[in-house]
Amino acid sequence: MKKTAGKNPWARFAGKPLVAPSLLAADFMHLADQIATVIGAGAEILHVDVMDGHFVPNLAISPGVTRSIRRGCGHFLDAHLMVTDPLFFAEPFIKAGVDSITFHVESDSDPRRMIAALRQAGVGVGITVKPGTSAETVRPYAGEVDLVLVMTVEPGYGGQAFMADQVDKIRAVRDIVGPSVRVEVDGGIDADTVVRCVEAGADTFVAGASVFGADDIPAAVKALKRSIASARAR
Repeated sequence: MKKTAGKNPWARFAGKPLVAPSLLAADFMHLADQIATVIGAGAEILHVDVMDGHFVPNLAISPGVTRSIRRGCGHFLDAHLMVTDPLFFAEPFIKAGVDSITFHVESDSDPRRMIAALRQAGVGVGITVKPGTSAETVRPYAGEVDLVLVMTVEPGYGGQAFMADQVDKIRAVRDIVGPSVRVEVDGGIDADTVVRCVEAGADTFVAGASVFGADDIPAAVKALKRSIASARAR
């Protein structure tokens, strides 16, 4: 799909809650099969975790792997850049075919330069905050982004427990950005914790270990979707 400068690729999902399995938790010996499995189970987004070993103490998915994923499927790819200099990393991931990039407000890159570069490239624009960062940090950019990601664990490793003290931040971010910007959560998300996130105003849900670590991956995706639908219906 050709990208258009200034376009919001997330607009196609307006009003719809989204499940985004985190590929960091997948079995890379069987990555293609596991991607097909979560897509078949109804996952709308594939979450691509990118780590530089500096901003966070881990290394993760490269542009080359991302390019291979893009060649193998046409699903929406959301790259989460947990890196010190996202402005440097943005171009190779855009060339690799991602649909959207989310970067940390705590990084060294100037947020407005980063937002402008992503808009010019025609990919979605997301900004994210670590657990220790105030929701108020995103306020200056609330009208310029498509998505705000609230980390509900410390970024860097999968399989961590959900930090319940971040629920108030989810609610605060929703109040800041209003209804037209997506609010995403990432970290310790499963069929139980997702309910609190929905109730706080989140609409996009990254799940790693609870999906790819499950004995029945399709059942795990469907359980997440049922919990989300039930919480939204209350």
